Amino acid sequence: MLKASDVSLAVFCFTLAFVLASLLEYWLHRLMHVSKKVGARHLEHHRKNIGQGVLWEFRDYIQGAIVLIAAMFLYSWIAGIGWLLGSLAYAAFSAYAHQLQHENPTKCFWMKMPVHYVHHKYGMWDHNFGLAVDWWDKVFGTYKLVDWLTEEELSQPERNLLQLRWW
Repeated sequence: MLKASDVSLAVFCFTLAFVLASLLEYWLHRLMHVSKKVGARHLEHHRKNIGQGVLWEFRDYIQGAIVLIAAMFLYSWIAGIGWLLGSLAYAAFSAYAHQLQHENPTKCFWMKMPVHYVHHKYGMWDHNFGLAVDWWDKVFGTYKLVDWLTEEELSQPERNLLQLRWW
């Protein structure tokens, strides 16, 4: 039987993993823009300006964080489960948000401006590094608000939140 303290620990670890994953993603994206070694594959992503599909993005995010995800189980099973679920939740959300911003950026209702879309559209090498959230761009001063909603976006055919490339 789970105790209230176990549930609290799991929720805390879930939340912490979710927030820290977004921070890690932000800094890794910034690193990809300053290091040719780390960013070689990323340069190709900018050249093509397309996502891989939600499932392939998710796979990449999980592969990059598997050691960090597993490490919390050394502390406790309850903390490990919360951390694992928070990490998986952020990876899924980020993979979805990344693909959505490449295919249907007007549907990113949780942000005033889809930062990753703008990052690509305007070739921003020093701004808007967030993929799923814009928090860290605002915290670290890399958020650059632009008038992004142009005729190009407004003339796209109406699609729902699930009409995008999944694989």
